[in-house]
Parts: sequence; structure tokens; C-alpha cells
Amino acid sequence: FIHYGLYSQLEKGEWVQLRDTIPVSDYARLKETFNPSNFDADKITDLAISAGMKYITITSKHHDGFSLFDTKQNDFNSIKSPAGRDLIGELYNSCKEKKIGLFLYYSYAADWSHPYFYSRLDGWSNARPAYKENQKEYKYKNKEDFSNYIKFAHNQLKELLTQYPEIAGIWLDPIMGYYANHEMFPIEETYNLIRSISKHALISFKQGANGDEDFSAPEHDFSKRVGNQYEVARIVYELNKLKPKEVCTSLQSRYWGYDKNAKHKNFDDIYSYYLDAIKNDTNLLLNVGPLPDGSIHYEDIITLTKLGKKINPPKP
Repeated sequence: FIHYGLYSQLEKGEWVQLRDTIPVSDYARLKETFNPSNFDADKITDLAISAGMKYITITSKHHDGFSLFDTKQNDFNSIKSPAGRDLIGELYNSCKEKKIGLFLYYSYAADWSHPYFYSRLDGWSNARPAYKENQKEYKYKNKEDFSNYIKFAHNQLKELLTQYPEIAGIWLDPIMGYYANHEMFPIEETYNLIRSISKHALISFKQGANGDEDFSAPEHDFSKRVGNQYEVARIVYELNKLKPKEVCTSLQSRYWGYDKNAKHKNFDDIYSYYLDAIKNDTNLLLNVGPLPDGSIHYEDIITLTKLGKKINPPKP
């Protein structure tokens, strides 16, 4: 699992725009200093294979709205940055060459840069940062405006599925943004769109949105996580509980995106997660947060390499 984007430059995790209430215009300027000079798709795929992984999942767009692929929907993307690179395309090609699967994470139920994503006043405090002053970039006034965002998201999903046609699937997030206003999201239409373009691409949306997901993908543990906070969550949990499962956790102590102050989990920590995953017949998705330049932290490289040698020891 790879969380990488503009937030990596600030070295405080992927939610830094929301937690530090960075104004939209200030955050957008990070595009001009985005420099993934050491993002090396071949090194990433080699590391994943050496760790015994069968697939990689990467953030094509996280909650900040910045895309790591060639999108025509806006200019807030890596192609339009000084780097001028399609990082998703680079990783896609390397995965194809080495026959390792690629899932594309897409922040469907949060976008802090889009003018028409719904407001904090609509029931989810993480829908926007808690700005004291109105942000001129935000145009949303009522729930009817939200259709503009859905059109944008659907167009980006079309791009991902057509530009990278052999991806293994789409990994949607964050589920709480959906649960808080599930009636605003045309989830059946979204899933039908994905499946109409790709007959093989699997769909996950964390614990599940409507029960039509191919597998469930909770964070950190195997519990219901959201419990009965939302009725739709309880219903979907029951629909998905017997489906294939994947659980994700980060090699950092706190965040998914790079945090310079984080402690990194060691081999013993990760191996215990691996054994739990086996016991629960569950895939384990291990996250790394690349440094600002796109390179993988040396401690994570050591841990993943050691894990690979443990679970796939060299043949005598």
C-alpha cells in the first residue's frame, strides 16, 4: 500500500491539510514544489516482490484531491506539476512487466479541493477542514450541487479504467464520508460504471457501501470497526462478512502518508500481523509512506525484505 502525494512534502501525514487547516490556495501551491525525483516504479515493484506481495495498491487521488495520474478533469495533478510525471502510469507499466497486480486507491467520498464536495454542515466533520474563514474555492451551497462532484469522480474513474486497463481493481475510500450521507452517492451507478468498463476489476469500499463489493477491506483489525454508528454500516457488514477480506495497516506508528516523527514498526510487529491475517484467512496490505522525494524509508525496506525472507525462504 502506498500513500504518496503533496502532503508528503510536509512530513506530517496525509491528513495534514485538514488537521492544520491549511487554506485551499496555500495547499494548492505545494504542486509547484512537488518533486518525486526518487519515485522509482521498478524499485517499488522489486521491493514488493521481495516481500512476498502479490499486488500493490497506490493512492491515485487522496482526500486532498491531488491526482498522481494524467487526468483531464482539472490541473491539480502530477502531470501539471513541474515534475510532469504520470506516477500511476509508471507503476502500472512496471507491475505489468513483472506480473504483479495493481489496485488503484481513489478517494471517492472526500475531496478537500473540489468546489462542489459537500460541506461539514452536512453531517461529517471531515468533509472539509474547519476553516474560520470562507474559502473562495468552495462553491457548494446545497445537496443539488453535489452532482457536479459525482460527475467529476465518475470521469476520473473512467480515466483510470481506460488509461490503465489491466489494473486488478478500484479501492474506494473513505467509508465514513459515504455513511454520513449515503443517499447523496449514486453507489450502484458508480459500481456499474466501473464494471461496464472493466469486466475483471475488483471493487472494494472498506467495510462496504451497499454489499455489492467484491471484498471487504477494513483497517488495522478484523472488527466491525464502525459498529452501529450508522444503520447502513450494520446492514452492509452483514452482507459482506462472508466475502474475501483484506486488512491494511501502516509500517508507520500513526499516519499512512510520510510522517518524519513516526516510529516505524519492526519485523516482529509486522510478522504478528501476518500471522493474524493467515489465522483469519485474510489478505494483509502493508502500507509505506514514501518520503517527499518518493523514496521508501530505509527502515521499511529492511522490514519488508526480512518479512519476504521469512515467508518465502530461499530454496537450498
